[in-house]
Amino acid sequence: MELQRFSKNAAVDDIVNALRRDGAAVVENLVEESIVDDLKGDLRAPFDTLGRETESDFNGYKTLRINSVLELSRASAELIGHAKAMAVMDEILLEYCKSYRIGSCTAIEIHPGETDQVLHRDDSIYPVRMPGLEMQMSVMWALDDFTLENGATRLVPGSHRWIEPRDVREGDEIVQAPMSKSSALFYLGTTQHGGGGNKSAETRAGLVNTYALGWLRQEVNQYLSIPQEVVLSYPRHIQELIGYAGHGDDLGWYPNPEGEGWLPGYTES
Repeated sequence: MELQRFSKNAAVDDIVNALRRDGAAVVENLVEESIVDDLKGDLRAPFDTLGRETESDFNGYKTLRINSVLELSRASAELIGHAKAMAVMDEILLEYCKSYRIGSCTAIEIHPGETDQVLHRDDSIYPVRMPGLEMQMSVMWALDDFTLENGATRLVPGSHRWIEPRDVREGDEIVQAPMSKSSALFYLGTTQHGGGGNKSAETRAGLVNTYALGWLRQEVNQYLSIPQEVVLSYPRHIQELIGYAGHGDDLGWYPNPEGEGWLPGYTES
């Protein structure tokens, strides 16, 4: 089986239908390569200086990871708040909430010799599971070409429909999602997936963003991870994705004495 692939001009409904059926889908060449190049340039030094801080059996020992990407690269906002990605999120997540927020934003660079990451669900961070309810969703952006050899993401199509969460076992079909630089892999929080092993001689980098229902605790504490002066420099929709917004009128309420937005000192740009 291969995942469905779409052009950047594909109808949102078609992408959403593929996600509901398979748990994942690829949208090819979704963003301009120049934006990806700017982002990669911004991340090079952080990869080299901070990328090994989260090494573990789960994350790997030949994989570099960086969090708080919005602090490190303004170009990342072009991906994190991409209009097409938001339209897909709206269809999947707003069925269960009034608004959604970034759960995490992680840049990942898999180096030669890395092995397959254990297959897992991103929503396993939450201690409950209600069949049919998606608590979060992810987008993996290809900052390099993703190939079968250099670690293209592995997934188990249909695993989002398993009634009881379980580990992947013999007989479950595992596919990889190769895609060209500037493409995006969308997958549900209930879909089993993991980074592929890198059998090539080159690194492969990606940016994975998770988006969680607005009434859930975010995976990464964005308020402490991104300095407030950096948050103030972003447009309102990015601030709201970071978490500077309420969930309706009853969760996250904050009386800003300046009466505009959620951050004292914010002005609409």
